[in-house]
Amino acid sequence: MKKFINQTDSLFDESLQGFAKAHADIITLNSEPCFISRKSSKANNKVCLISGGGSGHEPLHAGFIGKGMLDAACPGQIFTSPTPDQMLAATEAITGDAGVLFIVKNYAGDVMNFEIAAEMIDSENVSVLVNDDVSLPKNHSTGRRGVAGTLMVEKMAGAAAEQGASLEECKGIAERTNTNTASMGVALSSCTVPALGKPTFNITDSEMEMGVGIHGERGHETLPLGSASEIVDIIASAIHEDLQPKAGQSALLHINGLGGTPLMEQYLIYDLAEIYWQKRGVKIIRSLVGSYTTSLDMAGISITLTLLDDELTALWDAPVHTASLRWGC
Repeated sequence: MKKFINQTDSLFDESLQGFAKAHADIITLNSEPCFISRKSSKANNKVCLISGGGSGHEPLHAGFIGKGMLDAACPGQIFTSPTPDQMLAATEAITGDAGVLFIVKNYAGDVMNFEIAAEMIDSENVSVLVNDDVSLPKNHSTGRRGVAGTLMVEKMAGAAAEQGASLEECKGIAERTNTNTASMGVALSSCTVPALGKPTFNITDSEMEMGVGIHGERGHETLPLGSASEIVDIIASAIHEDLQPKAGQSALLHINGLGGTPLMEQYLIYDLAEIYWQKRGVKIIRSLVGSYTTSLDMAGISITLTLLDDELTALWDAPVHTASLRWGC
């Protein structure tokens, strides 16, 4: 294993310190308990959005703190949920009278700890569960995982909050975005967790892992390595079957690199996916290509489709200014 690290035990803290210094104009790092928040005064008249999860998915979630998206994020160690005391401290530091919306990816640790934190908090709060991963069936025992579609939920709800929407309105926007979003990923290699020092799973050069999550876990099926066109057809077909968009439907297409995939390959995947939905009458009117929800150094991609209406399109277009997503400001 070759990594740019000093010690595996210090990687988390040193990385957060570097992030805080690089984006000191946008965010503030609180070390103990650890959370990152917008560099602004307490939002007395605005709904606050808080998310979080294990590290290793950068820029999710810290990279999306700022105007038009999150107010705070609680990072855990690599692929490890943050603790309730982090969420409680973040809430107490930033939340005013309008309440707080927790945006939670559907992973057992995240769900449990955010639920505990919500019970400890006196201010008005609600949670939205993101479960956009269609590689798992809807009746899966723990439900579908929250993956790259989390970004869409945070962007739409964040824009609504910035515009003065109420807590219930922000929750409604977040839930509608989640319902209209589907994602699926594929890996050509595993990732290497520094503390483990070796890949979390092994596949040969002639195989691919279909339906991977973002914690280095295996997918639902190991398949012979296909061409880019074949891979897109498998993933897009699963997404299309799940969302069942009608001809003429507008949509946002997001191609996400999982950490070790060059942009050249990501844009190739975008072209093929856009053609897939164009042939089916779906109008791709918004796009996002890049590594936004990663799994450390995993070579792989995910495809996300979000069905849009006029309101969601306007919320996506609304100004945003974060470390990793910014336009219109």
